[in-house]
Amino acid sequence: MNHDEPYTEAYLQGILKSVKTIAMVGASPDKTKFSYGVLRVLHETGYDMIPVNPRAGLTEIRGIRVYPTLQSIDRPVDMVEVFRRSEDLLGIARDAVAIGAKVLWGQIGVRDDEAARLAEEAGMKVVMNRCPKIELFRPFWKPKLHLSI
Repeated sequence: MNHDEPYTEAYLQGILKSVKTIAMVGASPDKTKFSYGVLRVLHETGYDMIPVNPRAGLTEIRGIRVYPTLQSIDRPVDMVEVFRRSEDLLGIARDAVAIGAKVLWGQIGVRDDEAARLAEEAGMKVVMNRCPKIELFRPFWKPKLHLSI
């Protein structure tokens, strides 16, 4: 897939409709962080969220158990969402392939073409530089052109 081209709405919505369990690498317990808000909204929407953060002593976020690594998760993962630097994406892609995830999703600002290639060669779908929270609600943002200003 050419990740320089816009993703189709069907591709993004297909992913969001098919995944149930999302491991969020880089999840934060800080309520002011974007990752916290995305975790909250996706969890409240019904996704089984798995926060991943290696910080010592961090055991839960929003009452959800935190795992230190993808490999330590004790159940299947459909999607790995990445809130880390682009330089970290390749290593996370390798880990996502190793645990059998179906989707690798890089948050806004997170992109690495080598990581995408590796994941796609393993049969995964890949999205980079997008936010699943935004994409989940995008169909409702269509402008109502018939309304006057």
